[in-house]
Amino acid sequence: MNDPLAALLVETEGFEWDAANEPKLLARHDVTRAEVEQLFFHVPILLAIDLKHSASEPRYLALGRTVDNRLLHLVFTIRGRHIRPISARNMNRKERTRYAQAQA
Repeated sequence: MNDPLAALLVETEGFEWDAANEPKLLARHDVTRAEVEQLFFHVPILLAIDLKHSASEPRYLALGRTVDNRLLHLVFTIRGRHIRPISARNMNRKERTRYAQAQA
């Protein structure tokens, strides 16, 4: 595995949910915990480092899909050995195009 971010994810053991943040995902963008977690179990998943928002800790971006083929954009961090979701929403047009190109 040559991608250092993908290698980092292999070392994770699960998810850590912020009790205050999780309800915001559902209220703002109607994204459930299950949908967020599903992104990490479907291919392709596109991963990148979010350099713009990584001042206090490294943040990452993921583009992926759920079991119902909902296309989501996720911002997350890794704390210890857990993935900690920060925000999730539907992909915008540009992100959907990038994701579609990765499938080709």
